[in-house]
Amino acid sequence: MDVVIKNLTKKLDNNIVLNDINLNLESGQIIGFVGRNGSGKSMLFKTICGFLIPDEGEVLVEGENIYDNNTFPKNTAALIENPNFLSDMSGYENLKLLASIKNIITEEDIIKTLEEVGLLEEKDKLFKKYSLGMKRKLGIAQVLMENPDLMIFDEPFNGLDESSVEKIRKIILNKKKEGKLILIATHIKEDIDKLCDHVYVLDGGKIIKSE
Repeated sequence: MDVVIKNLTKKLDNNIVLNDINLNLESGQIIGFVGRNGSGKSMLFKTICGFLIPDEGEVLVEGENIYDNNTFPKNTAALIENPNFLSDMSGYENLKLLASIKNIITEEDIIKTLEEVGLLEEKDKLFKKYSLGMKRKLGIAQVLMENPDLMIFDEPFNGLDESSVEKIRKIILNKKKEGKLILIATHIKEDIDKLCDHVYVLDGGKIIKSE
C-alpha cells in the first residue's frame, strides 16, 4: 500500500485548512501527525478518505486518484474525530451492520476483534450506553476488523485508561509488522515516541516540520 499526496490544498469559509500538502507514504510504517487543535490533522485525514474534496491537488492510493470517481480508497478504514454509530444498536450489531457492506469477514472475526480491543463483555450493550472509552474502542475495532492495508486513527487513545492504551498500542505495532500503513493523529508525545517511524507537524494546515 502506498499513498501519494500532491499539492493538497483546501479552503473552508475562506480559511485555508490544508496548505499545499505533499507526502509519500509507504507500507510497513506508522506515520504520526501532530499539531494543536485546528492545525489540519483531521482535515487531512478526511481528504485522504475522500470525505472532503480538495480545491487543488490529488491523493493517489496505489496509483489511483481517489477523486476521479469520488470513491472511498480501497483497502482502507478510518476512525476520524468522534465515533458515530447507531445509538439503539449494540456494539456488536453496529459492527455486523458495517461488515455486511463488504461481506468479507465472519461473525467470528467481529467477535475476535471486539475481544482484542477489550469490548467483548460489552458487545451486547447499546451504543448509547457506552462510555467515551468504550465508544473509542468500538471505533478502533471498526478500523481493525477487516484488516485493511491502510488504517487511519484520529486521536485513538482519547478516553482510554492506561491498560487499554497499552493494549491498543501493541495491536497497532503488530499491524505495522504485518506490513500495514498506519496514520495516527495525536497530541500525546508518548504515543509518537512509542509508535511512529516518521512524524509530521502541522500548523495552519501546512506541514511545518518533519521528523
